[in-house]
Amino acid sequence: QVQLVESGGGLVQGGGSLRLSCAASGIRFSVNAVGWYRQAPGKQRELVAGITSGGGTKYADSVKGRFTMSRVNAENTVYLQMNSLKPEDTAVYYCNVRRMGTGWDATQPGYWGQGTQVTVSS
Repeated sequence: QVQLVESGGGLVQGGGSLRLSCAASGIRFSVNAVGWYRQAPGKQRELVAGITSGGGTKYADSVKGRFTMSRVNAENTVYLQMNSLKPEDTAVYYCNVRRMGTGWDATQPGYWGQGTQVTVSS
């Protein structure tokens, strides 16, 4: 019923940019909390950026000033613009949607996309 499909990942040099997208069906982004999470090999999944139903955003300190999350309600799609990429940004990036009030912890209930690989070379 609920499907989230991420796209836009790829290989990019350090300092470069990528824009990820996540398109949803079966659930409305506009009335839920939506987040971008990433998981690097050997590390726990962590929140990168999130947006609430009211449009408020939250960013991990490590990406603040470099990444921007946005939502286009008419498309039921969220984006993650990633600039000034660093090798430490290399990870699989996942889209997640959850009810407002759930919190941003990756272990809390929600729906996940399949992920898209981002690789940043030196």
